[in-house]
Amino acid sequence: MEKTIASSNHRATKTRRITLLGLLFALAMVLSVLESLFPVPVPVPGVRLGLANIVVMFALFHLKKSDALTLVILKAVFIAATRGLIAGALSLSGGLCALGVMVLILLMMKEKTTILLVSILGAVFHNFGQIAAASAIMETVLWIYLPTLILSGIVTGFATSVMLKMTSSAFQGLHLNKF
Repeated sequence: MEKTIASSNHRATKTRRITLLGLLFALAMVLSVLESLFPVPVPVPGVRLGLANIVVMFALFHLKKSDALTLVILKAVFIAATRGLIAGALSLSGGLCALGVMVLILLMMKEKTTILLVSILGAVFHNFGQIAAASAIMETVLWIYLPTLILSGIVTGFATSVMLKMTSSAFQGLHLNKF
C-alpha cells in the first residue's frame, strides 16, 4: 500500500513538472512571436530583445537546470519549424552557449551572483554562440558585428533581468520550485 502511494505521488509530481514545462514552453513561444512584431532598430540583423529567454532563466533559477536545457532545445525546435533550420541552429547554438555560461556562473559564484549578472552574461554569450554558428554556416568571419552584439547583449540582458525579477515575484506564491 505504501509503495502504491509513493508511486502515485511520484507520477503526480512528474505530471505536474511536464505540465509546467509545457506551459513555460508555450509562454516562451508567445513571447518569441510577440517580440518578432517589434524589431530592434540596430545595424546588426537579427538582434532581438530575447523575451523568450526570460522563461529559460526562470527555469534555471526556480526549477532544475535540466528544465532550462529542455526549454532551450524546445525553443530551437520551434524556431526551426517556424523560421527555418538555420534560424533553429542559431537559436540552439546561442541558447546552449548562454545556458552553459549561466550555469557556470551559478555554480562558481553560488549565492554571490545576481540575476542581473547572469542575465547580462547569458545575453552576451547567446550572441557569441549565434555569431560563431553563423560564421560557421556562412563560412565567413562575422566577428565585425561583435561590438554591437556585446552592447546589445548588455542592454537586453539588463532588460530581461528586470522582467525576470518582476515575474518571479508574481510566481512565488505558486511554489513552483517544489516540483
